[in-house]
Amino acid sequence: MEDAPLPPSADLRILAIDVGGTGLKAAVLDSEGNLLSDRVRVKTPHPCTPEILLGTLLQLVEPLAALNYTRISIGFPGVVRRGTILTAPKLGTEDLRGFALAKELSTHLGHEVRLINDADMQGLAVVKGHGIEMVITLGTGFGSALYSDGQLGPHLELSQAPFRQGETYNDQLGDETFKRIGPAKWNRRVRKAVANMRALTNFDHLYIGGGNAKEVTFKLDADVEIIDNTNGVKGGAWLWRQGVKPA
Repeated sequence: MEDAPLPPSADLRILAIDVGGTGLKAAVLDSEGNLLSDRVRVKTPHPCTPEILLGTLLQLVEPLAALNYTRISIGFPGVVRRGTILTAPKLGTEDLRGFALAKELSTHLGHEVRLINDADMQGLAVVKGHGIEMVITLGTGFGSALYSDGQLGPHLELSQAPFRQGETYNDQLGDETFKRIGPAKWNRRVRKAVANMRALTNFDHLYIGGGNAKEVTFKLDADVEIIDNTNGVKGGAWLWRQGVKPA
């Protein structure tokens, strides 16, 4: 039987996993998103077949078993639906498409698992619930999430949309490109991406997260802010609140 979502005051422990193109991170949280453990981290395996991904995640979270979590949240860098991976641009879509990651992890760990896009999960930890709020993540690739009055909208894989010179946001803003072109040129591209997001969504507030958010050096408008990358894990607590359901 599926566990029912609980209000934020409920006393529960949640294992939250953030799958990234470079690293896999996990921690145990309370219902408010506070860390009850240190974050554990391993490098993301490449190639990343279903078997390798599952095995690496199980090894990653093994040290956290003693904290007696009862629910599990996963943020994944791609399109996921009903617990199944549809795309994995930075991990290998052809290998992972159709992999029922939530079901497999639930079977091995014995608790219900909720799987959501990683930018969507990060945003759940930071949005204030007023108007149109957007999150973009700058890491191995480019992620995005959109919220209306605190409610998560349908996931749009903007990372694969055309950006400039015939290339996508992933192509132009990912970590490999950052290392190749340097911070000055990369920052000009990020500034243009922010302007595009403003024109596309008319956001009331934009949050910039991800491992490379710290590399943003241009002056931000008052409605744009940098957020800490630990929110990629902390957002897992909000998946178990009333009214939040993954696609």
